[in-house]
Amino acid sequence: MTTDHETLLDTLITLLSAIAPELDAGSMPPDRPLRHLVDLDSMDWLNFLVSVHEHFGVTIPEVDYAKLVTLDDLANYLQKKQV
Repeated sequence: MTTDHETLLDTLITLLSAIAPELDAGSMPPDRPLRHLVDLDSMDWLNFLVSVHEHFGVTIPEVDYAKLVTLDDLANYLQKKQV
């Protein structure tokens, strides 16, 4: 079963909030680069991707990291993996 895009975005924001509790979830445009919206260093980014993997059971190879710039990118990626 595929999860709809909006549900994926909501879940991703929840997971991101655990990594960056200072973020304002209501002001997270899904089409803007995450690193411009939230002050994520490389460890925070890696922890976020690990939490995505743990929650959805989808392995994200390091080669795909550069493709995942926005929340929309990540939601679309997960949809293609049939989450």
